[in-house]
This record gives sequence, C-alpha cells and structure tokens, in this order.
Amino acid sequence: MTAWLLVCVGAALGAPARYLLDRFVQSRHTALIPWGTLTINLSGAFLLGGLYGSAADADLLLLLGTGFCGAFTTFSTFAFETVRLVEDRAAGAAFGNLAITLLGGVGAAFAGFALTASW
Repeated sequence: MTAWLLVCVGAALGAPARYLLDRFVQSRHTALIPWGTLTINLSGAFLLGGLYGSAADADLLLLLGTGFCGAFTTFSTFAFETVRLVEDRAAGAAFGNLAITLLGGVGAAFAGFALTASW
C-alpha cells in the first residue's frame, strides 16, 4: 500500500474518533477548560510516543502516527479554545489549559515512549 493511502486511511479513522471522543467528554461537564480537546491531545501524544517507542515499522507509523494521530489530535482547536478563554476573561483557565496541554502532552509522549521502549 502506498504511503499516501496509509495516511488517508489513518486520517479517515482519526478525525471521527476525535469528534466522537470530544462530544463524549464535553457532554459530561460544564467546566471552562475544554476537557474534550485536552483528553484528545494527551491521549494522542501518549499513543504517538508509544508507537515510536515500540519501533513500529514505517507503514504502521504512517497509518497510526501520521494519519490517525495527525487527524485525531488538534493543535488548532487547542489554540482557539485557549484564546476564547482569554477573551472570556478566564485567564486562569486559559493558563491552566496551556500548561496542562503542553507539559502534559510532552509528558504523555515520554510516558508512551518509555512504556513501549522496554518491550
């Protein structure tokens, strides 16, 4: 299978997964912090770290890493929601969202990598 097709198939699975998980998480609370996007980005970082830690073959990295994780995670939504929090005068929630996403995302990627690199 060619590389672009693997990326397309992964993306076709990642985008609806993001939408469904976001709706599932967001429907369960009314907090200011966008927990759906946060959950998606942290779990995607963990998955991507795990893929690289496992030394997955190139096709699997294209399918799941570039395709699925690329469509599943969302930096643009994270950025927009953080700006929206600032506009809504919720600077504390905006800073919390920023810190948790950036530090948590890097931590999740490290954790995923560490968990699978020892296999």
